[in-house]
Amino acid sequence: MKEFIGALLGCSLFCLFPVTNRGVERLPTINFDQLFASLYDNYNEKQENKIRCIIHYFERIFSHMPIGFVSFERKVLPLEHLPQCISYPKAEFWSNSVIPLCCFEVQNSGLIEDQSSEALEVDFANKFIGGGALHRGCVQEEIRFMINPELIAGMLFLPSMADNEAIEIIGAERFSSYTGYASSFHFTGDYVDKKDVDCFGRRKTRIIAIDALCSPRMRQYKQECLLREINKAFCGFFAPSKHQQYKRLFPENGCSRAQLDQNIEDPIGRSRSNLLSHDNASTSDATTEEKSVNQVIRNYEEKGCESLGHEDNNIGIVTGNWGCGAFGGDPELKTIIQWLAASQALRPFISYYSFGLDELQNLDQVTRWILSQKWTVGDLWNMLVEYSYQKYKGQTDVGFFTWLLPSLFGHDTEMLDLPNTP
Repeated sequence: MKEFIGALLGCSLFCLFPVTNRGVERLPTINFDQLFASLYDNYNEKQENKIRCIIHYFERIFSHMPIGFVSFERKVLPLEHLPQCISYPKAEFWSNSVIPLCCFEVQNSGLIEDQSSEALEVDFANKFIGGGALHRGCVQEEIRFMINPELIAGMLFLPSMADNEAIEIIGAERFSSYTGYASSFHFTGDYVDKKDVDCFGRRKTRIIAIDALCSPRMRQYKQECLLREINKAFCGFFAPSKHQQYKRLFPENGCSRAQLDQNIEDPIGRSRSNLLSHDNASTSDATTEEKSVNQVIRNYEEKGCESLGHEDNNIGIVTGNWGCGAFGGDPELKTIIQWLAASQALRPFISYYSFGLDELQNLDQVTRWILSQKWTVGDLWNMLVEYSYQKYKGQTDVGFFTWLLPSLFGHDTEMLDLPNTP
């Protein structure tokens, strides 16, 4: 519950947690001593503004303790085959996939955390959840942990992620507004989170932490690295509630395109507004600040949450340049990998925030053309593997988009004839 999280963070503030063997147990820093010490060791304004976010959180909860819950879940793709769950996919799984690609929407401005839809928001995570939030880090993950401080509680008990693991956090409330990024990060005041609350008493903010390869350079084009990255994203994007649907789609003897078309609705051409227009029954009466935690629990026991599995069918992915920037990955490669993973996870759409990155200025044109060809996950994966092989062997020095389009058209200018998105 949120009150308990507030107590845990209070202990972190006063550095009450033992630190012995946390490294051995693969646990990140949890006390705030290094965050405060950075003001004196080598003062930087961004560190002061990170601390201002934390102090503002405590001011808010001291004036009015929030009610509700935050859930932390480690998602795992077992390395061995287990009939009751989805196992860690091999390359053949991806190359043979006949799942259609999901809708792709490019956002050239805005921030992931400002989007208002109920979607899975990607945390460009360190394998140690929170990354440098309590140190000197101040990029995407660290900023998210400052404006949603309840996320920090997970650093107490969540060990580092393995290649087949992701962490999903639902319900973390946002308390602060900000501007800037990295050295220009600046706390600008209070933020009132107006996200709806589910029947568990959690804010409908779903954050999925997935860690990309760090400084992969040329090895990111090797097939084992492609497989590691796409399986990492798939682990995060896959909804356990869809396991039964997956069993129908992928029986042990495989799945034909005809079988697939009978079992899932092709998402190509569906507008994002339609995908998000599902019935959101009002829960305001059951989740007002006057309601006690016990009342929230009683509401769940009385009404149940049978609709949660159906809601997953409408929850897409909101992401951006995962594994790029400080991690050093190829933006075009990482974009396609995330699209493939979201599609294979049966997500209805991916909303991509490019943050104005030059390498992705043609992303909208490229994705619209690919969708117009009605390629499957397997089709696009095989193209990506072929390009990566050539890139690794030094047979091409261009980006994936430039490599892909001439191989299909013969002329770059034909891209200009694409119809505009309605």
